[in-house]
Amino acid sequence: MVTTRLACPEDEAFLYQVYASTRAEEMALTNWSVAQQAAFLRIQFNAQRQSYLIQFPAATYQIILREENAIGRLILNRTNKEILLMDIALLPAYRNAGIGTQLIQALQAEASQAGQIVRLHVESFNPALRLYTRLGFGKLGEYGIHLEMVWQPTAGK
Repeated sequence: MVTTRLACPEDEAFLYQVYASTRAEEMALTNWSVAQQAAFLRIQFNAQRQSYLIQFPAATYQIILREENAIGRLILNRTNKEILLMDIALLPAYRNAGIGTQLIQALQAEASQAGQIVRLHVESFNPALRLYTRLGFGKLGEYGIHLEMVWQPTAGK
């Protein structure tokens, strides 16, 4: 069973591990040492966190759990009008197993009940783009390499 809980300061190392795992393919293309990669990833991780804290001070940071084991992170910003899916990331061993689908469908059900939309941004080359499209997200805009996508509840649901 997949659940979530709020992240706490003790989750810092795990959150970094999840972040670094999302950049592994990119790091494999560099000629950097393991230490150089780790230093770069730590800077990027901290910069992303600072940016999120400044832009979305009310965002919630959650740990995705499977059978009580931490397997990923979910960052959301809820307003009266929308649920912004800021980030969803799973450790590699748990990807492509339907977990992301389950979590996003739960967000869609929550949004539908509240009469809200679910919005997100994704890089145009990110494999998750196929998932978002399959789950009914439509392209709202394009900003460089990023797409802004939105899901809206259908009438009568």
